[in-house]
Amino acid sequence: MQRRPYGATSHPPIDDANPDVPVCAVQEDALTNQKTELTYPSMYKVLLLNDDYTPMDFVIFILERYFAKSPDEARHIMLEVHNRGSGVCGIFTYEIAETKIGQVMDLAQQNQHPLQCTLEKA
Repeated sequence: MQRRPYGATSHPPIDDANPDVPVCAVQEDALTNQKTELTYPSMYKVLLLNDDYTPMDFVIFILERYFAKSPDEARHIMLEVHNRGSGVCGIFTYEIAETKIGQVMDLAQQNQHPLQCTLEKA
């Protein structure tokens, strides 16, 4: 067995059937001899909703700034919002999704745009 340097951590176990997805770990508490299964947090989609007043350039700016989209990705999502009524900006844990929605809504209000942003479970 190869020794790791002090402080080095190992990667989570990988499922052979699906090597891209780590397996949930099962830990045993030494004091109570109870097993605890770790679960992944629920994920949520952040959606932008279409309106007739918010400029398209502002929507693109929001997508690039808060959702780290490239100009091409931002333009594609903006057109999806414009043509379909809503578009997915990204998928995040609840806390991160709520934070991003707050940032988008604050900037929209500061610039007097009625842009709406919401979330739904992925």
